[in-house]
Amino acid sequence: MDRSKLVAIITGAISLILAIAYLLLVQFLDFRGEMIPAPVSQLPNSAVVAQMLPPN
Repeated sequence: MDRSKLVAIITGAISLILAIAYLLLVQFLDFRGEMIPAPVSQLPNSAVVAQMLPPN
């Protein structure tokens, strides 16, 4: 078997393994349920706003 054919087969196998691992990861993350945003009540009440003025 030529070296280029061996490299192509190994590269294809690695590609398939990565694709299957990605699909499994996506399925696992999707299985965890709906993503719910953080409650607004836990955000700080005040915010500091700064304004930069041009130099005189």
